[in-house]
Amino acid sequence: MKFTQTPSVVSSRREVLRWAGAGLAACSVGAQADPNWPSKPVSMVVPFPAGGGTDAFARPFSAQFAKQTGKTLVIDNRGGAGGNLGAGLAAKAAPDGYTLFMGAVHHSIAPAMYPKLDYDLERDFVPLALMAVVPQVLVVNPKKIPGDYKAFMAQVRSNPGRLNFGSAGGGTSHHLAGELFKLQTKTFITHIPYRGAGPALQDLIAGNVDMMFDGLGSSAQHIKGGRIKALMVSGNKRNAAFPDVPCAAELGLPDYTVTTWYGLWAPKGTPTEVQARVIEEVRKASAADDIKLAWSQNGAEFPNTTGGQFGTFVSNEIKRWAAVVKASGAKLD
Repeated sequence: MKFTQTPSVVSSRREVLRWAGAGLAACSVGAQADPNWPSKPVSMVVPFPAGGGTDAFARPFSAQFAKQTGKTLVIDNRGGAGGNLGAGLAAKAAPDGYTLFMGAVHHSIAPAMYPKLDYDLERDFVPLALMAVVPQVLVVNPKKIPGDYKAFMAQVRSNPGRLNFGSAGGGTSHHLAGELFKLQTKTFITHIPYRGAGPALQDLIAGNVDMMFDGLGSSAQHIKGGRIKALMVSGNKRNAAFPDVPCAAELGLPDYTVTTWYGLWAPKGTPTEVQARVIEEVRKASAADDIKLAWSQNGAEFPNTTGGQFGTFVSNEIKRWAAVVKASGAKLD
């Protein structure tokens, strides 16, 4: 599904980016609630390059937000360090409701992978909403790895270390999904980190890497277009958007349950009234036909998990991924 910017969105982009830059440079201090929020465009930091899984959900939400509020929600892609660069910038933004942060499961993995982070997901942000949950999918370049999952495994086992998998960066869910797969199948596949899922996918399509463990959000359109091939979705059931792709449990991996999720936060100190308004707009968006279609096409669910419930979810994910990192011995490349 393609979303395009209207002329009014394009004409206001320079002004919005000026506001966004000012917000990111500001110190995270207390702010007065804007009683008319949003009374001007809002910036949403997406900590990965354009074209990745986060974009697949951020951009349709941005379009829907504009329809609902009459104000632009500008996507500010700030890729680097497995999503941590953008997170650090968003954490320092003015807490006035005019800078939001759309992060992902990667940010619940980061504390176990990175010895030093310049932000703390639970301390420096306010959890607003769990936006999308999608299963991970094993995708390959069909020219380099022909055949089905069985043929793929035969190729992996006969060429230990010679095949490689791309990821959105060290410490991301793509990386950990690959490490967990190696652990459970007792195989050796070389990890190649990128600065986001978009660049990794482009190299997969070009044949520069052999495979990826990716969220369906970023892979879906490429699978449908035949540019890459899906061999397996994680979990114990097939995905409705790709009913012909077997699930991990069918292929002898009953414990391979890996999901990619995307969430919305605001800098700590954002007024509670503004937090409530953002959550209200998220709930409205989740019922919109365009959003339902976009999520469905990407094999995603839009959970009704907001505020404190989302915060509890994030805390549990941080603990879960720390255990996976320890068990797999995953390290930054």
